[in-house]
Amino acid sequence: MKNKTHKGMKKRVKVTATGKLMRRRAFSSHILTKKPSKRKRKFRKDTAIDGRDARHCRRLIGS
Repeated sequence: MKNKTHKGMKKRVKVTATGKLMRRRAFSSHILTKKPSKRKRKFRKDTAIDGRDARHCRRLIGS
């Protein structure tokens, strides 16, 4: 039987051309007034999923 893609993971993770999994940073959606501008700038960039987490996510999205 074929595995099904986990739709929640598919919406949250993007696979790059080199095969890395990219995700959005946490703590970046609300209550931003108290956070420094430097920190908020860093929220704009996506970050890679590393190690064992990447392996797990890859299995869920089926790539």
